[in-house]
Amino acid sequence: MLPLLEGVRILSVEQYGAGPFGTQFLADLGAEVIKIENPSDGGDMARSVGPHFLPEMPETARSVFFQGLNRGKRSVTLDLGRPEGRAAFARLAAKADAVATNLRGDVPKALGLDHAALAAANPRIVCAHLSGYGRDGERAKWPGYDYLMQAEAGIFHLTGDPEGAPSRMGLSVIDLMTGVVLGLALVSGVMRARGTGQGMDVDVSLFDLALFDLNYIAHWYLNAGAVTTRLPRSAHPSLVPCQAYRTRDGWIYLMCNKEKFWPLLCEKMGVPELGQDPRYARFPDRLRARHELTEMLDGLLSHRSTAEWLAIFGGAIPAAPIHDVAQALENPFVHARGMVETLRSAEGAEVKVLANPVRSTVAARPSSPAPALGADTDAVLAEAGFDAGEIAALREAGVV
Repeated sequence: MLPLLEGVRILSVEQYGAGPFGTQFLADLGAEVIKIENPSDGGDMARSVGPHFLPEMPETARSVFFQGLNRGKRSVTLDLGRPEGRAAFARLAAKADAVATNLRGDVPKALGLDHAALAAANPRIVCAHLSGYGRDGERAKWPGYDYLMQAEAGIFHLTGDPEGAPSRMGLSVIDLMTGVVLGLALVSGVMRARGTGQGMDVDVSLFDLALFDLNYIAHWYLNAGAVTTRLPRSAHPSLVPCQAYRTRDGWIYLMCNKEKFWPLLCEKMGVPELGQDPRYARFPDRLRARHELTEMLDGLLSHRSTAEWLAIFGGAIPAAPIHDVAQALENPFVHARGMVETLRSAEGAEVKVLANPVRSTVAARPSSPAPALGADTDAVLAEAGFDAGEIAALREAGVV
């Protein structure tokens, strides 16, 4: 945990993947993230997502899926569907910098989680909302999920083999990216609020982010009418060589995305004359000759294994092996970078997680596994000024 956001307190009404991934990123950077979870329905649904569980963890924190999205956080149970729960939340918000939500678009206002509802308790509060399709407009009440966004934003059409069915990306990348953008929007809002004394609502939606991710593909269409589609072997639409090629024992991905790499690649393959051939001198020439160059490079590369070619190309030609998940995580470079770490709970339970990718000269602090449901309820309420009698009354009423 990097203490870059030390002193920032966030109340997060979140579930499943997108919002928790974004707030976990903020927790990794040192923010205090307090998950607000409904005591009557088991809290964040991700707590029960399988198929893999850690039996040594507390029962409500055993899901490996949940652990991968909620480390370093605190958990408070609070029923926001009841007036007492919303009143308690407002008291918590009085001492917080921000509220983060990822709910259906119409729900934050209904639960009193927007700036208009919380400004009386804290005019500086920043309310950052992640939804499927936005909090206003004709789709505000629509449920939204990553794969739906990939489908409608054209990403399926860009992914997979052109002879096969349209495909999603292998990860819920829209969820993950929207979560990170939620964090960026929240921190930006907090910076402004600390300077002006005035909070706000900030919004990001899965749909908008998926469309925004089209970037140059969208701009090619908007400005040139070009409809880019998927290509064999995950090739780049305009740069050659930039795709998967066959080796003696599998595949290698090459990216000669600067002109200087083409003659150097040919030299490394032992055919320097190919790099000087005027038929393939520039990117437009090689694009027109993509098919014949694919056959040619397959033939040349098939004389060695992927590992042998990587040893030859390493540091000179942009190249990578095409790994499965196990190979990716067992890669010695991953461990040399410190990208896998082991977290230990107070009870001694362990979970292996991917480390946050942000590096800093500021010393990191140890993080902790994701919390059990309601593990911090009494402590957080006490910090907000609730006395023992008030906490007991809320518990007796089933509000916490």
